[in-house]
Amino acid sequence: MFSHDRIWSAIDALAERHQLSPSGLARRAGLDPTSFNKSKRHSADGRERWPSTESIAKVLDATGSTITQFMEFLRPGPASGALQESAFPSQTGSIPLLGFAQAGAGGFFDDGGFPAGQGWDVVEFPAAPGAKAGVYALEIQGDSMLPLYRDGDVLIVEPGAQIRRGDRVVVKTTEGEVMAKILVRQTPRSIELLSLNPEHPNRTFELSDVEWIARIIWASQ
Repeated sequence: MFSHDRIWSAIDALAERHQLSPSGLARRAGLDPTSFNKSKRHSADGRERWPSTESIAKVLDATGSTITQFMEFLRPGPASGALQESAFPSQTGSIPLLGFAQAGAGGFFDDGGFPAGQGWDVVEFPAAPGAKAGVYALEIQGDSMLPLYRDGDVLIVEPGAQIRRGDRVVVKTTEGEVMAKILVRQTPRSIELLSLNPEHPNRTFELSDVEWIARIIWASQ
């Protein structure tokens, strides 16, 4: 179970679960960006190199993951897609689709952030059996979320899903502003958000100023 290949596959799967490359995962954890590169997994003479327990601990902390979740990736079988919440089987169905720019207008969501009202398009999406009702799609418009999301990318959002530190989320404020960010910290009174685009500022909101927050579970990149 704790083979060299499975440990590294688990790290790759954790990175993919959070829509990161191995180097992006290392960078988020405060490590050298090349720490998890495939070229670093064996020494020049072919000997196996293992990630340190300290590195794994930092990665879990940076992604808000538990050791139990990491152990799931070590189980025999596919190391990534089959264990990701965002990897759905081939069964497809239609879900509501809205342009990101329109999401801030009134009438498209109920008080819980679930799709409501008229004006939604639909898009086909692979749906897991028993997937929760209320999942919807937002289409990126413009370049404010570069380099992670590009114009035309589609984000699949699940309102009501449990949100952890490090998750990518969509937030709508009481003033009608809608944004996709990374959740850095949430307290009973406020949330701290990291911008996807380094040219845009990070944001902090009192929860009283947040209409709803929902987790991004997939992106069509």
